[in-house]
Amino acid sequence: MHLISVNLGRATAVDYTDTEGGLTGIGKRPTEGPVKVFAPGPKGTAGSGVAGDDICDLRHHGGDHQAVYAYAREDLDWWEGELGRPLGGGLFGENLTTSGLDVNGALIGERWRIGPEVELEVAAARIPCRTFQGALGEGGWVKRFTTARRPGAYLRVVREGEIAAGDAVEVVHRPDHGISVELWFRAYTVERTLLPRLLEAGEALDPGAREKALRYAEGAGRSGSRAGGGS
Repeated sequence: MHLISVNLGRATAVDYTDTEGGLTGIGKRPTEGPVKVFAPGPKGTAGSGVAGDDICDLRHHGGDHQAVYAYAREDLDWWEGELGRPLGGGLFGENLTTSGLDVNGALIGERWRIGPEVELEVAAARIPCRTFQGALGEGGWVKRFTTARRPGAYLRVVREGEIAAGDAVEVVHRPDHGISVELWFRAYTVERTLLPRLLEAGEALDPGAREKALRYAEGAGRSGSRAGGGS
């Protein structure tokens, strides 16, 4: 298992995003040499955790639990077959294009060591948006991407350092729950009844997902009480 490429995006003005100034950093390209990876700070106040990578929509992207985005080369290859065109590393907006790693099957809280220094923890799945659809130029892309259930993983930075293309990736910790990136994605998109299960991931679950899961569980509990009330 290794990194095929580390990909960076610079703020670019486009006509398919509603961010301030119409800017997006989704169009990422492989870079040569080592790149610093760090914990950027709370969501809403900080962007990418990869030095030289721009995030322009801090409402929905960036921060500690979306510091780094990884996508598997194997999934890009699958999409090449579906779309009938080549897909280079970074085209999906991923910072890390991986090889030999089951990114969607990774568990929330799973930790990866990359190279000699960096340790990252799987935090969440990527949710597709209109900017992603516009960047790819595929009509109906949000629905198609959601149906395929190959979202890729957001990672938080546990140990900072430098990474580069070719670095080995090692899974150094795998939790004993069954909450995978793919299940997290389904719970957030097409199978909301799965949301309470996300709580099984414990402290590894990002605060936004925890709050969402708790709200759903409480609402379901109240509905159940009303339905079962009376005699």
